[in-house]
Amino acid sequence: MLVLVAALVLVGLVCLLNLLLTVGILRRMRAQATTGSPFALRPGSAVGEFAATTTEGESLTAAGLDGTVAFFSADCPACHDTLPDFLAYAREQGRDRVLAVVGGDDAETVRALAEVARVVPAELDGGPVAAAFRNTWTPALYVVADGRVVATAGRVHELTVPAGR
Repeated sequence: MLVLVAALVLVGLVCLLNLLLTVGILRRMRAQATTGSPFALRPGSAVGEFAATTTEGESLTAAGLDGTVAFFSADCPACHDTLPDFLAYAREQGRDRVLAVVGGDDAETVRALAEVARVVPAELDGGPVAAAFRNTWTPALYVVADGRVVATAGRVHELTVPAGR
């Protein structure tokens, strides 16, 4: 009987140790997941130089950029989900303060964005604007002032600093 009690105590201690190690690993994984950001440029970072042409033939450079820059992709379900909120946001900001970079072939999205923003079509590699922002994912929103990123977000409601405020 004494051997059985000793075995149960030993199994209990091993289970407790296993539980403590698992909790420690989960905490470390959770901490690493929250610190990883898909944005290479964070608030305070300078935007790289670029030159691009909008769908209406307007030339754009980093020097003339002030407001919100949004990256969308034709084959991105999250982009289509956030589009109505972004269109409302862009209307409030004013067309001259919003730049939308659209990758892929989606004429309907380009048409909707062109009403409220300057639109730059992106090549497969993202184009010069994506290179200047070192942006590799969509949807991605940046608020820019004086050549520096002020805020970043994946959705409109996540922007902590609205453009022009």
